[in-house]
Amino acid sequence: MTRRVVVTGVSVITALGLETSEFWDRLCAGKSGVGPVQRFDCSDFKVRFGGEIKDFDASDCIPSREVKRLDRFCQFAMCGAYKAIKQSGIDLSQGDPYRHGVITGSGIGGLHEIEEQHCTLFDRGPNRVSPFMIPKLMVNAASGNISVFWGLRGPNSAVATACASASNAIGDAFKLIQTNRADVVISGGSEAAITPMGLSGFSRMNALSVRNDDPQRASRPFDRDRDGFVMAEGAGMVVLEEFEHARRRGATMLAEIIGYGMSADGSHMTAPDPNGAGAARAMQSALEDAGLNPEDIHYVNAHGTSTPLGDKAETLALKSVFGPAAKKLPVSSTKSQLGHLLGASGGVEFVVSVLALQTGVAPPTINLENPDPDCDLDYIPHEARALPISRVLSNSFGFGGHNACLVLCKVA
Repeated sequence: MTRRVVVTGVSVITALGLETSEFWDRLCAGKSGVGPVQRFDCSDFKVRFGGEIKDFDASDCIPSREVKRLDRFCQFAMCGAYKAIKQSGIDLSQGDPYRHGVITGSGIGGLHEIEEQHCTLFDRGPNRVSPFMIPKLMVNAASGNISVFWGLRGPNSAVATACASASNAIGDAFKLIQTNRADVVISGGSEAAITPMGLSGFSRMNALSVRNDDPQRASRPFDRDRDGFVMAEGAGMVVLEEFEHARRRGATMLAEIIGYGMSADGSHMTAPDPNGAGAARAMQSALEDAGLNPEDIHYVNAHGTSTPLGDKAETLALKSVFGPAAKKLPVSSTKSQLGHLLGASGGVEFVVSVLALQTGVAPPTINLENPDPDCDLDYIPHEARALPISRVLSNSFGFGGHNACLVLCKVA
């Protein structure tokens, strides 16, 4: 018998808010979290802005002695896990720890630590490199530290599929519970790549918007004048549980995951399939896994990065999957407000999808001032929209041609 999987805790750490309620209010109000980068001097950089998190203190959630041993991306993941677990009300010290797992995603991992220790190596010599360097920079540091901190001994892994990482992680966690290999899995994604190397590297690829004079209007998915994505950092973390496990302890069930699809473009390392074929296949697989028809979806949280190629390819993919009904399907990109959290984006957007189901409100795509003729769907421009939302599709696509899609619904 296939087991049902529900969401009982969510959290976000973003430039638009560090608490879920604050984040959701600002998102639905059409606010932007993008601004000038302040953590380091980037006055000589081609791009000088992003979705940088201000006033973040990991010691609010985890002991100070632990914080210094964690890279910024791992601090985001640990604090996000803490808040999601707290909201879920679950006591992870109870039950079988071998049935409690962790799967997290990150596209890059500990880039801060890599850069800092590289400077230490050349400025002060090899004997001054931190002994904590390797365990801090590993992509699996997030899942490992979460399992150690809460004593979780079940399935544990880390996913690195670029900007699809968090969605792949949540999808993998969903399948572990569905197939009776775990009862509870902490999942999601985190990223902290707004560093000198990260910002300059993506800029040199010509992947980023260069609107330094107007950063809050720089991320403009599906707009004719879009010129690249806006880098952001943060985390989106969730607690997933088997339905009966959650019911027995009286948990509030926020949403149910019913479908997961994944595919590869197999065409280029950084550009999407121009026809959106790989993205369409992942969406179709997720719908098939959920046992749904395209017309059963009420809202799509698009990947929508604000890149010239990516937004067009996703539009073509949506038309391929939804056919003529695509014209009436509400779609929005919250990257217009948050920037692109890379490997964490799918985690944050999964939380957005949960909140859309909870509230019956779909957040807007801001900055959509001059619609691209090739991007001609209903992207919920400018203002949030009240909708009868019972089923949501969340899309994530990453460098390397990685595609991951999730289907959520209200808990019946």
